[in-house]
Order: sequence, then structure tokens, then C-alpha cells
Amino acid sequence: MFVKLNDRVYLNMAKITRMKIDHVEDGIRVRFYEGQEQVAKSKRFDDVQAAEAWLQELLSKI
Repeated sequence: MFVKLNDRVYLNMAKITRMKIDHVEDGIRVRFYEGQEQVAKSKRFDDVQAAEAWLQELLSKI
């Protein structure tokens, strides 16, 4: 099932093997992986709670 990640990216959630909330240089992002390869990342969040809420909203569409 395809889910709209942003204006230009749709994810095939059937192929996503893991999702990771990651602290990076510019903030907090959710990263999406197919096996060992990162295939997409989310917008930047200020805190983990905002990233978790966004991810829950995204997953509720499935």
C-alpha cells in the first residue's frame, strides 16, 4: 500500500522493513528502510513526541 510521505514522495509500506526515529545534525527525523537501505526520511521535528505523533498519524492511514 502506498502512503503519501510529502508532496513528492509516496512510500510502498509493504516493502518497508523498519522505521527509526533518529537524532541527526539538524533535528529529529523518521527514517524508513527496505532491508539495510534507507529509502526515505521525514521532515525535521523539534522533539521526539512530535515525530511519534506524525508517525502514528501516517500509520493510521494504512
